[in-house]
Amino acid sequence: MSNQAWEGGCLCGAVRYRVTGKLADVLACHCHQCRRMSGHFYAATAAPRHAFEITTSTGLAWYRSSETSRRGFCKECGSSLFFDHGPDEPIGIAAGSFDGDPPLKLAAHIYTDEAGGYYDIGSEAAKYDSAAWSRGGWKRYRPG
Repeated sequence: MSNQAWEGGCLCGAVRYRVTGKLADVLACHCHQCRRMSGHFYAATAAPRHAFEITTSTGLAWYRSSETSRRGFCKECGSSLFFDHGPDEPIGIAAGSFDGDPPLKLAAHIYTDEAGGYYDIGSEAAKYDSAAWSRGGWKRYRPG
């Protein structure tokens, strides 16, 4: 997948992007913010910034969700698309927003201690609670 290009976007087409190269495996985040933003847990891959390009941005809006992070979404259709931890980190991309089916696999569930009580995580992927993930989890999650 190293030279492969992947495209994707929002439901209405007002935001489109292109990624060239390797994508990180998918993380399923169960934190309170992701649950509120998505209505369940949020599944995302990531790409190096130099490999990521927004090709259509007419609907793109950003929400500063914390002091260090912001979330990109389409202001027209409401699709949640990106998670930005800052310029030195890969850009998070909603795994379900790609055209086609990139060869991604679920690597881990994170913030499992914040998961909703109405579902069972029940996956073979690794699981990290808030404390374990906060001790350097994002540093382990690098594409390529």
